[in-house]
Amino acid sequence: MATLRPTPMAVLARRLFDELAEKQAVFDLPARRFVRGFPEADLSMRLGEQNVAIPFGPAAGPHTQLAQNLVLSWLAGGRVMELKTVQNDDAIVVPRPCIDMRDVGLNCEFSQELRTSESLLEYVKGALLVTMLAASDRAKIPPSFRATIFDASVGYDLVGIRSPKMHEYLTALGDVAPLVDRLRAELPADLRPFAEAGLPRRWVEGVTLSTFHGCPPHEIEAIVRHLLEHHGLSVVIKLNPTLLGEETVSSLLHDVLGFTDLVVPKRAFAFDPPFTETMALVERLRTRARELGLGLGVKLTNTLVVENRRDVFPAGVRDAYLSGLPLHVLAVELVRRVRAALPTLPLSFSAGVDAHNLADLLALDLAPVTVCTDWLKTGGYGRGVRYAEALGERLAHLGAKDREALILRAFGHDGEALAAAGVGGEEATRVLAALSENGSPAGLLPDAPMARWLHEAALRNTTTYADRVLQDPRYRKGHDERPPKKVGHALSTFDCLTCDKCIAVCPNDALFAYVAPQTEVPVSTAAPGQTGPAARRTGTLRIEERHQIASFADHCNDCGNCDTFCPEDGGPNRRKPRFFSSLEAFREDRADEAVRVVPTETGYIAHRRTGGREVILETTGSRAHFCGPGFALRFDWRDPDGTLKGELDGEVGLTEARVLHVLATSVLSDREINWPSTPGRLHD
Repeated sequence: MATLRPTPMAVLARRLFDELAEKQAVFDLPARRFVRGFPEADLSMRLGEQNVAIPFGPAAGPHTQLAQNLVLSWLAGGRVMELKTVQNDDAIVVPRPCIDMRDVGLNCEFSQELRTSESLLEYVKGALLVTMLAASDRAKIPPSFRATIFDASVGYDLVGIRSPKMHEYLTALGDVAPLVDRLRAELPADLRPFAEAGLPRRWVEGVTLSTFHGCPPHEIEAIVRHLLEHHGLSVVIKLNPTLLGEETVSSLLHDVLGFTDLVVPKRAFAFDPPFTETMALVERLRTRARELGLGLGVKLTNTLVVENRRDVFPAGVRDAYLSGLPLHVLAVELVRRVRAALPTLPLSFSAGVDAHNLADLLALDLAPVTVCTDWLKTGGYGRGVRYAEALGERLAHLGAKDREALILRAFGHDGEALAAAGVGGEEATRVLAALSENGSPAGLLPDAPMARWLHEAALRNTTTYADRVLQDPRYRKGHDERPPKKVGHALSTFDCLTCDKCIAVCPNDALFAYVAPQTEVPVSTAAPGQTGPAARRTGTLRIEERHQIASFADHCNDCGNCDTFCPEDGGPNRRKPRFFSSLEAFREDRADEAVRVVPTETGYIAHRRTGGREVILETTGSRAHFCGPGFALRFDWRDPDGTLKGELDGEVGLTEARVLHVLATSVLSDREINWPSTPGRLHD
């Protein structure tokens, strides 16, 4: 079982700034893929008591679990960070693999894989790194595009939310100053000034409640009241697509979209509250939130539970959770119905968001809009540039210079919405002409009629967009994005196709590239001789490619996404060398292809495990000591076979020492900046 192990703050910061300076990248995301805002438009808004540069970012999930994920999401253009859901049970066992992105999105994970205290620290680390990156100005993100909101996500039942562990977590969110002080002290001295601003003491203003499937309405209400009344937090309730009812869900999924292979079990509808009851519940809670001076909204939607009928997840996994484009259609239909029932209810959105529909969703006045599935496809965080480009093109086409103009002009409802807001005659003509000329409605009307105008436009946009989505072939079966075809070749330690697809689709930046020598490695065997060990050469291992792939096991949770997009067989997370940060981690994890390397003043010490067998290689200059079960050998790298000495019980392959030497010297090279090599830079 893979175990996530967070990286220390000093290592994270050192790697971030060194990689940006020397490689023009951050955590393997090239600087050319950073999203640097919209020079011709202002998409900022106020969410609750906070400003945000754009109401868009990663949903609670794979992109917001570790500190480096948050940095990458920020560089990909995310400005609302919905932190991965935290619950009282922080020792869950998630089946592996747990993500299937071959066409639609399916998964069998549901909350954080770290301890609750670790999750809190990771989130604060990520936020502080983002603050440092902005303060340094080295990523060249304009000040106008820096305002960011961090939103906690919690679940799943009242007992868990009220537990001492969750109480401590939620309380800590209200005062992160002690954690920030601790992390600032861990930073390398040259980077510490970038962290002087720290984070707001009350870092998180609100939480998203993930109710999951089967949470009864009275429990949802009790949880929300607890968060409002005992923690003073604004709340967004994430609702389930089953709220549409069994008949509508089946009709849309099967008849309209053609996904007859996706079957929602009847039990999924048995416990979720019906639509009318849910709307009444939301309205009661909204009233209570207003009384407390807090906010209450709804997020549409959670994933949709379906029967697991594929062979990707381990045997015994009964249910999978649907995301991606089919869910988009269901969620948009639910937006239509909720807006009809509670027109002024604040709505946020997360279902099948991609570069093609982001502008439309923002034009529906959904805030925030969050993404997950699409960023797990080819390109990963680098896909954020597509969002920015598509959104920029839409704004330019509409002549819109801010978010409000996008809402008014996106679907051509500005005129009728203005009339519905009570503005007509010459005044309406003047306002519409000024909107067209200025590209912004700012200052055209007093606040109250302006708010009504935007509201009426958003309602009309919702109906128009919901109708269009039902007709759009892009959301139907057969029009989904396909992963690379397998080429029928198995991965090995060296020399894959090195297409780097695996690096980009890993949300944790666990996979990395390194440069190895193009060389011929002698294949030889040592055996006992009359005067000591003797070597016998039996062949040659050729390393033909300089560009090689490895993984950092501390950040790999074996989700399986890299295997989906790798053209070769076996999975990069399993077949490529798995480097560990510590000997303890190396020995706790029993997976093969495990490697632990640490530099010394004169060489390195390396451990490797293959086939359940561990060997150790230690070098001092050109001298090497190679040992393992039943052998302890010494030799000189200038002539390994000719200088061989030591003891051994039987035959031992010396090729393993040579392979380990290539791995260690390549990954620890001064020119490399990766997770195994960065700790050595802390002493420079």
